[in-house]
Amino acid sequence: MLPKTAEYALRAAVWLAGGENRIESADALAERTKIPRRYLHKVLQDLARGGLVRSQPGPGGGYALNRSPEKISILDVVNAVAPLERIRSCPLGLPSHTRLCPLHRELDQVYANAEESLKNVTLAQLLRSTSTIVPLCDVAEMRAV
Repeated sequence: MLPKTAEYALRAAVWLAGGENRIESADALAERTKIPRRYLHKVLQDLARGGLVRSQPGPGGGYALNRSPEKISILDVVNAVAPLERIRSCPLGLPSHTRLCPLHRELDQVYANAEESLKNVTLAQLLRSTSTIVPLCDVAEMRAV
């Protein structure tokens, strides 16, 4: 349901959220999150435009979260790079469909439910999980840094 861009953005955001005041170079971030370097650049630009990350130039610089992980939801990350598109009018442009037909109404409700679910989970909540599997990252790598 989520495009690859959103998956990549979530990987980067979770990684950055995993360390207090973590600043990561784009090269290191690409390696740790398994995101192609060129694609990561686009994702980071979108996240920066969305106010979720900032870049720090110079030696020891890189990318960092711009807000606390407690204040960034999964939906915030998704919306910064590839917002879910709700169905507001008939996708076929049929003039007789002044409201959504039953099929498109149901499909739009799926998107509404997804938005609500994603809005209710923060990056901090993901990282506080008691699961032995760290979200989107390799445990050994996450703890080694």
